[in-house]
Amino acid sequence: METLDQQNDKAIVKDYFNQTGFDRWRRIYGETEDVNKVQKKIRIGHQKTIDTVVDWLQDDGNLENISICDAGCGVGSLSIPLAQAGATVFASDISEKMVGEAQEKAKSILKDTSKVSFAVSDLEALTGKYDTVICLDVLIHYPTEDAAKMISHLASLAESRLIISFAPKTCLLFVLKKIGEFFPGPSKTTRAYQHKESEIVAILEDNGFSIKRTGMTSVSFYYSRILEAVRN
Repeated sequence: METLDQQNDKAIVKDYFNQTGFDRWRRIYGETEDVNKVQKKIRIGHQKTIDTVVDWLQDDGNLENISICDAGCGVGSLSIPLAQAGATVFASDISEKMVGEAQEKAKSILKDTSKVSFAVSDLEALTGKYDTVICLDVLIHYPTEDAAKMISHLASLAESRLIISFAPKTCLLFVLKKIGEFFPGPSKTTRAYQHKESEIVAILEDNGFSIKRTGMTSVSFYYSRILEAVRN
């Protein structure tokens, strides 16, 4: 059963990305010049994280033969290139507006949209089995105790591999909690949580996974640790 705090965090994230945050993050994840310097750095960092994961999967040489769940797909920044590369992708996000934007982008970019499907869903309501489950730039919105439940659920969906990213907890990266101060407006951003890598690794190991590859994206105002874990 979810705690009140967990329900509140989810409600905040859902409302933010369906309201004031939607246009802001659509621009950040897009290609327009209508972004400030901080937002542009976040765009660059996010894209580097996407590129790292896509490179990992392409290096394996079997994308056309695997199914992927992109949990927290946003505007489709990862789902669409994976579908382009031949993977079968199921993508979801808690924000209806984000999913709608992802669907429109997929229609405009992909010649064949049959390889990717989108749905509005709470991460912990996802069902099914997938070769690979990916969750990028989502855990920053939740404290570690909630992230543990989310990772455990995602692990139950992954037959072979789970790839996640999170904001590593260090004194230097405390600036992540201050990102919202650079944005104008009364509703600036969601809460930003950092996580100790040792705790995230322990959660993965408790769910029967071991670390295969790691990556780190370090760009001003965007820091993301990427872990690829495979089922033991």
